Amino acid sequence: MFKKKAITSLVALLAGAMIATGCGGGDTDGGQAGENEQGAAPSGDTATVDFMHLWPQGSSAGHHRIVNEIIADFEAENENITIDLQVLSNEQYKDQITVLSAANELPDVGMTWAAGYLDPFVSGNKFAPLDDVLEDGLRDQFVAGTVEAYEKEGQSYGLPLELNTVYVYYNKEIFDEYGLEAPETYEELQQVVSTLTENNVQPIALGNRDSWTGSMWYMYFADRIGGSDLLTNAIAREASFEDQAFVDAAAKVQEMVDSNAFVNGFNGMADEEAKSMFMNEQSAMYMIATWDLPNFTTNEDVPQEFRDNVGFFKFPTVDGQGDHNSFVGGPGVGLFVAENSDVKEEAKQFATYFVEQWGSKAVSEAGVLPATIVDGESLDLPDMYVDVLEDLNQATGLTLYADVQMTASAAQTHLDLIQALFGGQITPEEFAAQQEAALAAE
Repeated sequence: MFKKKAITSLVALLAGAMIATGCGGGDTDGGQAGENEQGAAPSGDTATVDFMHLWPQGSSAGHHRIVNEIIADFEAENENITIDLQVLSNEQYKDQITVLSAANELPDVGMTWAAGYLDPFVSGNKFAPLDDVLEDGLRDQFVAGTVEAYEKEGQSYGLPLELNTVYVYYNKEIFDEYGLEAPETYEELQQVVSTLTENNVQPIALGNRDSWTGSMWYMYFADRIGGSDLLTNAIAREASFEDQAFVDAAAKVQEMVDSNAFVNGFNGMADEEAKSMFMNEQSAMYMIATWDLPNFTTNEDVPQEFRDNVGFFKFPTVDGQGDHNSFVGGPGVGLFVAENSDVKEEAKQFATYFVEQWGSKAVSEAGVLPATIVDGESLDLPDMYVDVLEDLNQATGLTLYADVQMTASAAQTHLDLIQALFGGQITPEEFAAQQEAALAAE
């Protein structure tokens, strides 16, 4: 998740153009798919499970290789099941899934996104509930809060594969120069900001022209002040956005703005510009999700001196409230099983196996943080990866990005209000009231 592209893919309305490929056997290098009857029923003691994913070899070599390894291992262990594979690019995949869903020809196993993306598939009875496989011990293998992102009306419709959580990254050299330590409380963060501004160092790089960046700050304040369920409950209409915790969270945002915590011109700056400021050591801190971990660890295009100077900290507690182990973030893609599959049990068996094998392979071979719990100490990984994996293993909750949880209309209202809040154009009370009105109208 979770740059703007990822957010858009999760909340965008389903729309697709016909792509003239069948849903049958595919070239494992992401080429033209062969023809095959979808959901082929078992022949004798054998079954064919159609599987479609969105990681072509050309653009996602690491992911592609891992998928093929898992399939080969599964088939070796289950000689009565064959996996028939089709691979498409991301945008082709989304178009094709739309077309196949309308024709009731979904692959037996495919990839989906969480939250609002699921709605038309669930309401149309296209995806099978997966609670039976989760309750057989699989649920305990996931990071807290990830499976919930794929739930609708009390049932689970996806098995998450990837996860991104949000941290504040900081320049250790700058901190050392001014005798600063990573803050654990909001009061300590305020003191760090004060020290940096007194020494003419820009504290926090923020590109709030994109608005989802500012939303992450707001969400963390709401989480710490009101708890990890507060935002989700309000969006689900089980609580009101005019709850005092939401107003207080908005007030904290404006308090940070007033203390010059963010770089000059932050409200008109894109996230990529803010990231460049941090990576060029023009600011001391930068909040982003773990999709940027490679830039701070393994990306050889980034100077080693900078990578060695990057540390990170969990979002602080606020006025003595909040749980350090509750995160803002979101899963990436997950697996679905088609409701009308003729080989549903075999499809569930393969999906379960895939999830169980994906975790350690994904992080060690492709640098992808998995949605399942992984022992980072047992893998050959950069220290930062090990530390993040340990954090995830201890996670108590995950608040999915606000705009991802909302409908497209409410999400745009949220992002517009975030821009206005950070710009001082509305009060905290007005922010909360207008967000509540947008949600109530739906």
